[in-house]
Amino acid sequence: MNILVLYAHPVETSFNAGLHRMIVERLAAAGHAIDDCDLYAENFDPRLTQAERLGYHNERGVGDATAPYVERLLRADALVLSYPVWNFGFPAILKGFFDRVFLPGVSFKLVDGKVQPSLHNIRKLAAVTTYGGSRFRAILMGDPPRKLVDRMLRATIKPGASVSYLAHYSMNLSTIETRKAFLAKVAARMDAF
Repeated sequence: MNILVLYAHPVETSFNAGLHRMIVERLAAAGHAIDDCDLYAENFDPRLTQAERLGYHNERGVGDATAPYVERLLRADALVLSYPVWNFGFPAILKGFFDRVFLPGVSFKLVDGKVQPSLHNIRKLAAVTTYGGSRFRAILMGDPPRKLVDRMLRATIKPGASVSYLAHYSMNLSTIETRKAFLAKVAARMDAF
């Protein structure tokens, strides 16, 4: 399977960086073709430009700044997101990826003013993330990142596709044992992906 791994964390020595490396290694060891998209390393610009917003509903061409990312997304059979939750949301660079790449004609079509999801090449989706706070605190805030994956992204990809959300909560209070347990959980999921 061709898997696009979207990674969003600026620190190479972080726990998230270790998760990302392990995700890529385990998926590759399982025989998948990996397109490892490290948004920070690739210097992805998350800002939607004025021209992009004004032309949002127009078909984009090969000269568009996001065209290579659109091609990578459309080549993928599966999508794995690896990121931290900051302020109960995606890191800005990942949110900007969705804003700039999940375009009309790419992730959805507008038919008579109605949205029709169209990213049906994606047959599997997994999100691997960390939260500084507890699961209870995330629930109190409505847990927007989980909802975006479980609802918005699920609705965009192939109907009935497998979707998993793996989260390590309370990173601010984590221990070597909790981090090891989460790494093992993620490793097992990637091995079976």
